[in-house]
Amino acid sequence: MFNRDKWNEIIEALSANPFRTIITAFGVFWGIFILVILLSASQGLQNGIKKQMGGLSTNTMFMWTQSTSKPYKGLPQGRNFNFKNSDVDAIKRNINGLMYVSPRNQLGGYRGSNNVVRGTKTGAYTVYGDYPEFILQQPMNILKGRFINYGDIEKNRKVTVIGEGVIRELYEPGEEVLGSYIKVQGVNFLVVGVYKSISNMGGNAEESQKQLFMPFTTFQQAFNYGDVVGWMAITAKDNTPITDIKKNIFNLLKQRHTIEPTDERAIGHFDLYQEFKKINGLFSILTAVSYIVGIFILGSGIIGIVNIMLIIVKERTQEIGIRRALGATPAVIIKQILTESVVLSLIAGMAGIIFASIVLALINFAIEQAPNKDQIPIVNPSVHLGVVVIALLILVIAGLLAGLIPAITAIKVKPIDALRTE
Repeated sequence: MFNRDKWNEIIEALSANPFRTIITAFGVFWGIFILVILLSASQGLQNGIKKQMGGLSTNTMFMWTQSTSKPYKGLPQGRNFNFKNSDVDAIKRNINGLMYVSPRNQLGGYRGSNNVVRGTKTGAYTVYGDYPEFILQQPMNILKGRFINYGDIEKNRKVTVIGEGVIRELYEPGEEVLGSYIKVQGVNFLVVGVYKSISNMGGNAEESQKQLFMPFTTFQQAFNYGDVVGWMAITAKDNTPITDIKKNIFNLLKQRHTIEPTDERAIGHFDLYQEFKKINGLFSILTAVSYIVGIFILGSGIIGIVNIMLIIVKERTQEIGIRRALGATPAVIIKQILTESVVLSLIAGMAGIIFASIVLALINFAIEQAPNKDQIPIVNPSVHLGVVVIALLILVIAGLLAGLIPAITAIKVKPIDALRTE
C-alpha cells in the first residue's frame, strides 16, 4: 500500500482515459449517494415522529367507557356506565406491572363554547382534571411556576396550570400571570403555573397550548362530577408492554361493572404502545427498502467497474505478458488489478458520501430557516457513522468483486500469447 511505483501505476491506469473512468465511477457515486439520502430521509421522518410525540410515554394506554353491546345478568344491551374512583384503586391493587394509573376528567374541547373568563375576555378551552404523575406520561415544559402536586389533590385546592395559548388570548402583553385568577364555568382558580406542550400527537400544535390543568379532586368537586372518572391514562413498566396486560385490566373492570366478559365494545381504548410498534415496523421497512434500492443501484455501478477493468486488462495484455515473462507471479498480477478496482470504487464512493453530506447539510439549513419548521415532518435527516463505515466496507468488497473477474481473465492469458498481442 505504501509502494510509490504501485500508486503511480494505478494513477496512470485510471487516468489513461479520464472521461471513461469518470463515467464508470459515476454508477458507484450515484449508488452511494442514493443510499445515504434514502437512509437519511428515513431517519429524518423517524426524528419528526419522535419530536411530535415530545417524550410521550409510549408504553401507555388510554381507556374510556362506551355502551355495552351485549345483555348480561338481566341488564340490557346498550347500557351506559361510568368509571369510578374505586376502579382506579382496584386497578392499582390487582394488576401487576403498572407504573402509573391516572384518572382524568375533561371539560370543553375542540370548537366548544366559551368556558373560561378573565375580566372582559372569554375563551373556549379544554380543561382537564389530573393527578401530578400525568406530566410524566405526557411531558410538558413548565415555563413558570409549577405543575399540580399531591398537596393540591389532598386539599382540593382551586389552582390551575395554563398554556401559552391561553395567555395570549386572555392576558395583556407583559402582564404577570402567576398569582392571577381566572374563572372556569363560574368557579375562580388561581394560576400557579404556565406550560408549553412539547407533544403534538393527534392534534393541532396551537390547540395543544390552549389547555388548563387542575387537580383531579378539585375538578370533581367544582363541577359536580361526584366520583365519576371520565377516562384513564395507564402506563406500564418498561419491561412489561401495556398490550400484554390490558386484557387483565378490561376483565377486572367488566367484572366490577357487571359486563358480559366477551363484550369487546363496552370499554374503548387506544393502545399507544401498539401504534408506536407499528410505526417502528414501518420505519424498519423503509430502512430495508432504502438499503435494497441503494445496493441495487450500487450493483449497477459495480458492473460498470467490471466492464472498465476488463477493457483496461485487455488494453494492457502485452504489458501483463511482459511482466509474467520477467517473473511476475499470478498473485502479483491479481493484486495489482484488485487494488486498481478497489481504489476506483473507494474514490467514487467517498465522493458520493461527501456530496450526500453537503446536500443533507443544505436541507438541514433550509429546515432550520423555514418559518414553519415545527410543521415540517422531517427533523435532522442524517445517517449514523456506523452506516458510513458499513458503506465503505461494501465499497471495498464490491471493488474486490469488481476486479476479481478481470484479474482471473488476465492470469489466464499465457505470457507468450500476451507478447504476440498488438
